[in-house]
Order: sequence, then structure tokens, then C-alpha cells
Amino acid sequence: MLDLQRLRALHAVSVHGTVGAAAVALGYTSSAVSQQIAKLERETRTVLLEREGRGVRLTDEAHQLVRTARELLAIVERAETELEERRGVPAGRLTVAAFASAARGLMPPVLADLARRHPALDTRLTEIDPHLSVDLVAKGAVDLVVAHDWDIAPLPAPAGVEQAVIGNDLCDLLVPEDHPFAGRTAVRREELGGERWICQPPGRVCHEWLVRTLRAAGHEPEIVHQADENPTLVALVAAGLGIALIPRLGRGPLPAGVVEVPLDPVPVRRLYALWRAGAARRPAIAETVRTLCGHWPEVSAHSPR
Repeated sequence: MLDLQRLRALHAVSVHGTVGAAAVALGYTSSAVSQQIAKLERETRTVLLEREGRGVRLTDEAHQLVRTARELLAIVERAETELEERRGVPAGRLTVAAFASAARGLMPPVLADLARRHPALDTRLTEIDPHLSVDLVAKGAVDLVVAHDWDIAPLPAPAGVEQAVIGNDLCDLLVPEDHPFAGRTAVRREELGGERWICQPPGRVCHEWLVRTLRAAGHEPEIVHQADENPTLVALVAAGLGIALIPRLGRGPLPAGVVEVPLDPVPVRRLYALWRAGAARRPAIAETVRTLCGHWPEVSAHSPR
């Protein structure tokens, strides 16, 4: 008989791409995931993973098992949802994926509130970029996602995924204190040509917004420095190495040497909660979404301006 936990481990490797990433998502060690898959190979007398460079590749037999695992995990999720719905209280494990600034600026008070009010609910947070996390919730790798999009770059929800708006996060232009924009009350997007930009790498939502916005205004952005984390971007601005567009959520106080200047119009990114339609009746999902929306006004009110 196939073991569900071993199938879950194989499914996680398929979704996340590596044993290490699957281990992080499942809350296991890489060794534990490898052992689960090795046992599954012995039980099925089938090679499931093959070495490919520094990573692994799923065999055709493994892909077939992953399809079966996805179906079984969906059945288990429905059963757990029905049981939790009958009890009427949030319970069990709930895996949440959130992008970096939401994980830092929004999720701590939300998770603490849920833990205090619902001790039977075991919520687990993973920090993942929205481009990846939305696909993960669609595939059943996580239960709930906190993602965002921008006013000119909407984030499409896959089929079978429902969403709710949490709120709007405003963004500001950050410049060195000796920059010509530093004394301005506002800067129009048409004035941004010829600047040296500090931005997140290609493929990230913020990067795509910057490129699209400047090109729409007739400018090709000169991106001179790239970093994943907003605090790193702010530190580069403080060093006088360029300017950056940074959202307010999770930004924290600005260091000396950095000045915040509003853009006209103000860039807006919208925060969403997303979950699979099949889990919509689960009290844990409904309560977590309510808690996210309930905390947003206070979190956004205390974001730096």
C-alpha cells in the first residue's frame, strides 16, 4: 500500500523543484524528504528521482505517481474540510505563503492573533514571491497565499482559486538626501528618465512594474543595482548609489541620508488572500482571511509616510 506521507514528499519535490525547497515547504529536513522518497522507491520498485547537475529530475514513473498523489491529497483536503466544517471552529494545520514585506509587516500580528484566539489551529508561514506562491496554492502545495499586484500589472488568479482583497499598499520614491528630487513635494512619472535605479531582479513584480511604468512614460530604465530585499535597496539608496521605488508595508524607518518623495500619481499595489475553491468552506481559511483583512487598517496606518 502506498504511504500518503511519502507521496506528499514526492509531490512537494515536483512542485518546488528541489529536495531542499520541498523540505522547507513541508517543515522537514532535506534528509527526511530524501528518506521518504527512497522508501517510496523501494515500495514501488521504481526509480523516481535521477541526478541532474546539482539537482534532481523526476522520472516518467514519478510524474505518474505525482498525478495520483495530487488526486489523493485533494481527497484528503476535502475530508479534512468537511470535518473542520462540522466542528465549526478553525483547527488543524494551515500553511500560508506570503511575499517578503507582507511576511515582515503584516503576518506577525495576524499569526499571533490567530494563535491566541484559536489554539487548535496550527498556522505555518513560508516566505515566497507572488509569482511562485499563486501557482503553489493552485497545485495544493500551500493552503493560503498572501500576494500582491500593481495597478498596471494585475496578478491573474488560476482556475479553481478564489481571492479576497486585503487592502492597498502605497509606494514612494526614495532618493539620497542630496538628490534634486529631495526637496520636492511630488515627482511626476514623466520626470524619471535618466535616473540610476536600484530595483529587485527581473521576474519580481516590483521590477516588472518599474520597467513598464518608465517605458510607458517614454524612458528606458537604467537599473544599476539589484537586490531581493527592500532593506538592501534602501541601504544602497542611503549610500547615494541611485533611487528606488519602495512600498510602505514592512519598510520600517528610513536611515539617515534617505528622503521619501511621493510620485504623482501614487503607485499602488493591492494585497490579496488566495485559496483553492475546494477549501473555501474550511473555517481555518475563512477565519484567517477575516483576520488578515481586520488587521490591515491598523498595519497600513502605522506604515511609514
